[in-house]
Amino acid sequence: MSSNVTRRSFIGTGIAALAAANLAQAEKKKSASTAPPAPVAPTGPFSLMKLPYAESALAPGISANTVGFHYGKHHHGYVNKTNTLLKGTDLANKSLEDIIKATYNRADKTALYDNAAQLWNHNFYWQSMKPRGGGSAPGELGKKIAADFGSFEAFAKELQTAATGQFGSGWAWLVEDAGKLRVIKTSNADNPIALGKKPIITIDVWEHAYYLDYKNLRVDYVKAYLDSLVNWDFAAANLAKA
Repeated sequence: MSSNVTRRSFIGTGIAALAAANLAQAEKKKSASTAPPAPVAPTGPFSLMKLPYAESALAPGISANTVGFHYGKHHHGYVNKTNTLLKGTDLANKSLEDIIKATYNRADKTALYDNAAQLWNHNFYWQSMKPRGGGSAPGELGKKIAADFGSFEAFAKELQTAATGQFGSGWAWLVEDAGKLRVIKTSNADNPIALGKKPIITIDVWEHAYYLDYKNLRVDYVKAYLDSLVNWDFAAANLAKA
């Protein structure tokens, strides 16, 4: 009897171990199939920027899952497409800013403009945020915002209105225009550089920026951005640029 019990226990343990191994393997395959693509060497003048923080660092405002897909798939895709479209052109050695200015409103350069501008926009967006950011703008930037908008609260409301009111895909921006801070919104890939304005910070309101975390509640994403993510140090540095 004792021998039979021991044998059954051994068999049961072996089956359980095999089942656990199969489950682990299945989970590994599932993770591999849903993970963003691994970075590859650039095939042109531009490469995927290194994030200034870990993919999980913006949580709970933006999850590591969202950052991983947004950065690893969408942003990386704009890098690759821009490089591909630049091959053999007279713009291949230009900066992103110069490419954007040269291709804006050019019907024959629409694809290059869209991808180059989106590449620039995403580079700027990741830097517009930081872990434990948000809240009121400090120092001289805070004073400038209060002077130009009436109060920080008025600015925050205007940015939130622009971000939530942008129909479809696009961006909301704090910009400097003729010496005064303003809030603007742009559609699709458009950005302040193309419009002759100085960008200070931005928030991406394409659905891939927030849908995994907030579904259709863009307003909650924008609130999280303002409350806990805005990088005011980056904004102040941009304002100070000539």
